[in-house]
Amino acid sequence: MSDRPVRTRIAPSPTGMMHIGTARTALFNWLYTRHTGGQFLLRVEDTDRERSTEAAVQVIFDGLAWLGLESDEPPVFQFARADRHREAVDDLLARGQAYRDYMLPQELEAERERARAEGRVVRSPWRDADPATWPARGYAVRLKSPLDGETVVADAVKGDVTFQNAGLDDLILLRTDGNPTYNLAVVVDDHDMGITHVIRGDDHLNNAARQTIIYRALDWEVPVWAHLPLIHGPDGAKLSKRHGAQAVGEFDDMGYLPETLRNYLAKLGWGHGDDEIFSDAQAIEWFDIRDVVSAAARLDWAKLNHLNNHYIRQADPARLAALVAAILKSRDVTLRQGDETLIAHTVPFVRDGAKTTLELADAVLFVLKTRPLELPEKTRTQLDAEMLGRIGRLRTALADVGEWAVPPLEMAMRAFADAEGIGMGKFGPQLRAVLAGGSPAPDLAGAMTALGRDESLGRIDDALSLVT
Repeated sequence: MSDRPVRTRIAPSPTGMMHIGTARTALFNWLYTRHTGGQFLLRVEDTDRERSTEAAVQVIFDGLAWLGLESDEPPVFQFARADRHREAVDDLLARGQAYRDYMLPQELEAERERARAEGRVVRSPWRDADPATWPARGYAVRLKSPLDGETVVADAVKGDVTFQNAGLDDLILLRTDGNPTYNLAVVVDDHDMGITHVIRGDDHLNNAARQTIIYRALDWEVPVWAHLPLIHGPDGAKLSKRHGAQAVGEFDDMGYLPETLRNYLAKLGWGHGDDEIFSDAQAIEWFDIRDVVSAAARLDWAKLNHLNNHYIRQADPARLAALVAAILKSRDVTLRQGDETLIAHTVPFVRDGAKTTLELADAVLFVLKTRPLELPEKTRTQLDAEMLGRIGRLRTALADVGEWAVPPLEMAMRAFADAEGIGMGKFGPQLRAVLAGGSPAPDLAGAMTALGRDESLGRIDDALSLVT
């Protein structure tokens, strides 16, 4: 490869979702270009016109935008370049590197059967036919692949991978209907986009041999190949629906943050020593495509959840509040004016135990409740005269707390427990239920700090009013 600036691309097909493997491929392309000071591009391979709807294309744009991996240039749409693809085929024909194949469907099927029986690839009888014998009917165009020797794919991840040319058929470049095929279109598009490094899943490794032959037939520079290992489920099998989420949008819906997914996907097939958690800037500084391992990576939900909890604890509370508010609205929870500010105030007290923003949304519900709270039946039963008397005395002690914050509140409750000669377990569960109405809540001091002095004491007063 020459010293041209690095240009990589992600080239998804609009299939209705953006697979997590495609996202990891996009990330590695993005990291490598940022590491080298290059450019990261997007090409939408929309030649399947039935599935390539505007909505399906938007899924790609939305997925990349959510991940923070947007293209440095406007996207290229493959279908719109069909004339350019056909132009390249004409060039190959003129160079003698391709030929017209007039085999009829039934003749092609018979040749396939013979090839299978003889243990060889399909070879068309029209490969070296005299143009004078060409019939007046439609034809496909095939690449005139070398019949012997080897094609070596110099792969930055896997090392040199050798293909025997005798095992590579004369692939079709142009169908009888005039439409270009995948391998031809990919080569032309990558060349015209100035792609220097083709970083993609290793399910494309076989295509690299055929595409290398096309590059050489057109006398174009072959890019650096880098084929990434697949992502498997926790059981080592190919990732499928039974393993859970597969699409980027599903991870968003399940409450994962984009920085979590970037960090986690970077670790699937690549790493920097023992570092598990690192910033985008660190990943960009450290990443080199040659450090990617060739073994398949496994999706580990426990690690993903641990990582997401880390980023939730690091995130700006106002940002988390906006995400939580959107989740609650999707659950038909009515938010009043000022509730999002209240959520942002509460987030620091509840996020330590949240693995996802969905769990975070559950954890803030207690502050959004309106008085008087509906108490669980179990709590109402426990609030007998003795318990209500104890909570009444605790209410008096809490009202005397000067600064309404976690440390003073914890100190006041410990002092109260000592004065009563009891442990916190003798009133803590009931107080939590009184404050949260049966919803999940953080530790008592955190819950009261989130609620504030007036709301906390008011909720306790409401419980004390149960005395008849």
